[in-house]
Amino acid sequence: MNLVLETRLGNAYKSQSQKARVLTEHWVDSQVYCPNCGHLAIDKFGNNKPVADFFCANCKEEYELKSKRDSVGIKIVDGAYKTMIGRLQESNNPNFFFLSYDLQNLEVLNFLVIPKHFFVPSIIEKRKALAPTARRAGWVGCNILLQSIPQTGKIFFVRNRIVEPKESVLHKWKKTLFLREEKEIAVKGWLLDVMRCVEKVGKKEFALDDVYAFEGELSKLHPDNRHIKDKIRQQLQVLRDKGYLEFVSPGHYRFA
Repeated sequence: MNLVLETRLGNAYKSQSQKARVLTEHWVDSQVYCPNCGHLAIDKFGNNKPVADFFCANCKEEYELKSKRDSVGIKIVDGAYKTMIGRLQESNNPNFFFLSYDLQNLEVLNFLVIPKHFFVPSIIEKRKALAPTARRAGWVGCNILLQSIPQTGKIFFVRNRIVEPKESVLHKWKKTLFLREEKEIAVKGWLLDVMRCVEKVGKKEFALDDVYAFEGELSKLHPDNRHIKDKIRQQLQVLRDKGYLEFVSPGHYRFA
């Protein structure tokens, strides 16, 4: 995987943002394989595609690209809030590619994919409406809160200029495909929240009490639930049944 952007393609553009868009889209089109099936190339949609930017001709997965200078950061600016929330309810909602680049050296720094099954309303932040004096007065955009997504949902192809093995990328993708089976957004949200809490414990093997320590945090996220500990146990059992976790002994689990 060549991390250097093809600079000549940007010579026709004066705008730095347009130049970056052209260069990064070309890089993805020429260098990236499909994380779902491993197909050696993905294709770019035509400009009239309203949602996704790329697709895999082999397995039909779709991807939207977000590029940012220097660092991906903890949040990504996206489009209209209402449109984004509506897309989360659809089965054809695309997966997201996130790319950060070094503008001076025109080189890819980080490139990752977040599968669409990690997108729930709680990770979408509603921005303030544009002022009455703005050209699109009243328009409401949104941000994607990357820090609210479990680390297991951030699958790196390139991390700090280092290319990850393809086998590792494909394995990490397949590990969480079970989340697609859950069509109810609220139920999936609970699973993702518990996955994130388990990661915060910071140990490969952990006890039930380690996760209970996040009872207060989960209560704020789910104020209508009065049985948080029961829900934690239930979600851990689901994650065990799906092969994401392994049961070690009563009250003890480890990552599979």
